[in-house]
Amino acid sequence: MSVIVVGIDQKHAPLELLDRVAVTDTDLPKALGRLRDRPNLSEVVVLSTCLRTEVYAVVERFHDGVAEVQEFLADVSGTPVDGLADLCAVRFDDDVVSHLFSVAGGLESAVLGESEVLGQVRRAWEKAQGEEVSGPVLGTLFRHAVETGKRVRSETAIARGITSLSHGAVALAAARRDGGLAGARVAVVGAGEMGEGVAQALAGHGVERLVVANRTAKRARALVAGLPAGTAAVVEVRPLEDLGTLLAGDDVVFTTVGTSHPLVDRPVLEDVLARRDAGAPLLVVDLGVPRNVEPAASDLPGLELLDMDDLQAAVAGAVSGRREEVVAASAIVQDEVERYRTVSRARDAAPLVSALRSRVETARLAELDRQRARRSELTDEQWEQVDAVTRALVAKLLHQPTVALKEASGTPRGERLVETLRTLFDL
Repeated sequence: MSVIVVGIDQKHAPLELLDRVAVTDTDLPKALGRLRDRPNLSEVVVLSTCLRTEVYAVVERFHDGVAEVQEFLADVSGTPVDGLADLCAVRFDDDVVSHLFSVAGGLESAVLGESEVLGQVRRAWEKAQGEEVSGPVLGTLFRHAVETGKRVRSETAIARGITSLSHGAVALAAARRDGGLAGARVAVVGAGEMGEGVAQALAGHGVERLVVANRTAKRARALVAGLPAGTAAVVEVRPLEDLGTLLAGDDVVFTTVGTSHPLVDRPVLEDVLARRDAGAPLLVVDLGVPRNVEPAASDLPGLELLDMDDLQAAVAGAVSGRREEVVAASAIVQDEVERYRTVSRARDAAPLVSALRSRVETARLAELDRQRARRSELTDEQWEQVDAVTRALVAKLLHQPTVALKEASGTPRGERLVETLRTLFDL
């Protein structure tokens, strides 16, 4: 048995592929069910964020398990397996632990120390638990990853300044307009985590009007109720069906909806731009992955369309001053990895050690009983001495195998020792 992660992220794949391989919240239960039905996957968690999609799994056979996950990702993205495999990062056992803890700590994000990814890691695990596909191995791993992410943010300054993609998106939009966002009419499309983050980040920018558009009005109203005072002079809630009107009448639109297909295509934008006041440019910041706005519309006159690629480039400079914190954060991650290994080794080895000691103790007691029937000349005191000597001998003989098993638990060598002991002692 091994723990693996097979994934695609912004470091190794273009945004276009990340669009297609992303698993939305709506599609996640079905995706987890499909993975659960694979013969070599016994536990599964899918982490799909705006810039990464990763499948964590406990597998019976390593190569077969990797192949099954790659086939799943290829099917989701509509990409041939051979073409996708070259873009997939594959990790197993200890490397999975180091990677996930780094992800939770914000060390693998486009924005170093970003606040959003920790919640995404936690919710991915909770979703898998809800679908009953995450068991004790991944449960322990993800629980420890969340603890690590919290520790990184509390003990280092890696989270100062721009610490989320949503804050970076607002800063990027402000930089693209003369005078920033002061007096601007702004719409936020989508009231999920990213939409909420954008709306919160708009506070202090002097926005004239803020509209939050969402599929359900209840969620949009809850978002608006939680905004800081003075976020905008006027705040409204609108249905998602009003998106065309918002595009025609607002200055800046942030789209953050989780959807499998673009909400807005080129013909819609052509119509919107024709209805706008002459000389009134429209800035659209598309934070959706998959993208909410058809990329082919980017060359339309009067439209400035920005996406995740533009955002990553913009925030790179903003976080450069925090790179010294990476050393401290990485040290915390490594410390937590070692702590996890120690606890895991002891926990994983305990049942087998107990079974081994029980098997040997049963054999020792059976042999003593057999010898008592033959050696009636020995007194009770002498039998007590024999019992003590044989008990001490068994303890000494089992000491080294026990230590070796605990130290190697969770590694390939540990797996070999486990199988050897089970075979030799029929455990």
